[in-house]
Amino acid sequence: MKWTEDRSTNVDDRRGSGGGGGAIVGGGLGTIIIAAIVFFLGGDPSAILSSGGGSSAPRTEQRELSQGELQIGEFVKMITAENEQTWAQIFKDNGMQYRPAKVVLFESATNSGCGTAQSAMGPFYCPADESVYMDMSFFKELQKNFGAKVTEFTIAYVMAHEMGHHVQNLMGTLNETDNARRSGRYSEAQLNKISVATELQADFYAGLWAKYSNQRENFLEPGDLDSAIEAAEAVGDDNIQKRSQGYVNQESFTHGSSAQRKEWFMKGYNATDIKQGDTFSQLLR
Repeated sequence: MKWTEDRSTNVDDRRGSGGGGGAIVGGGLGTIIIAAIVFFLGGDPSAILSSGGGSSAPRTEQRELSQGELQIGEFVKMITAENEQTWAQIFKDNGMQYRPAKVVLFESATNSGCGTAQSAMGPFYCPADESVYMDMSFFKELQKNFGAKVTEFTIAYVMAHEMGHHVQNLMGTLNETDNARRSGRYSEAQLNKISVATELQADFYAGLWAKYSNQRENFLEPGDLDSAIEAAEAVGDDNIQKRSQGYVNQESFTHGSSAQRKEWFMKGYNATDIKQGDTFSQLLR
C-alpha cells in the first residue's frame, strides 16, 4: 500500500522502554468484554481475567529500537491517523461525534486499563481506556502458524478491526453485549452467537474504513485487499480449530468462520452506509 503524509499523535510506543511498572486496573466491564469478544486469535480468556487486581507487567531491559522497528512505528502512526480521519467523517455524516482511540505498541507485556496485556493475547481493544494494544510479533505468528501472508495492509486490516471495536464502544454496542452476557438470560451457545456478531461487525467496519480511506487517499495497491481477506480467513474460528484441535465445532465459534469474516469485510468495503453493518439483526434471527 502507498504511504500517506498523515501521522497521529495518539500512538504510545512502549517498545524498548523497559515496560512494566505501575498498578493495573483489574476487573469490571473492560476485563469482561476483552475476555468475551476481542481475542483476535481466539485466545484463552482466563489469561486476562486472572491478570486483574493490582499486579504489574514484568519489566524488560531497555534498548534502542532498530530502523525497521522505527519504520513500523511510523506506519502505525499513519494508519492510526487514517482511522481518525475516516471515522471522524463517518460519525459527522451520521450526526455523531468521534473520539479517537489510543494505539499502544508493546513487546511481551505491558499494563492496560483491562489488566496485563500479553503477546499471547494477540491485538485487542480495551474499552476501559479506549486503547488498542498490539505486540507486532503477532504478525509473525499469523504467518507462521495460521497460513496468512503478512503485508503492510495486513497490519492495516488488523488495526482497522480493533478500531471497529472502538467504534462499537462509542456507539454503545459493547455495553449492550456486556449487559446481555451479565443478564443470565442467554445460553452459552446464544452468547457465542452474540460474540460472532460483534466480531463480524468489527470486520465490516474494517472494510468500510478501507473503502472510505482509499477514496480519500488512494493508497490501495494491487493485492492489498487480498492480503486483508487472507488474514481474515486465517483467523476464522474454523481454521483455528482445525489447526489447533483437528476438528470444527460450530457451536463454539466466537469470531465467525473464515467465510463469514471474508464476507463481512467485503460487505463493509462495498457498503455505502455504516447502518448496513447490522450483523446482529442478520445473524441473531
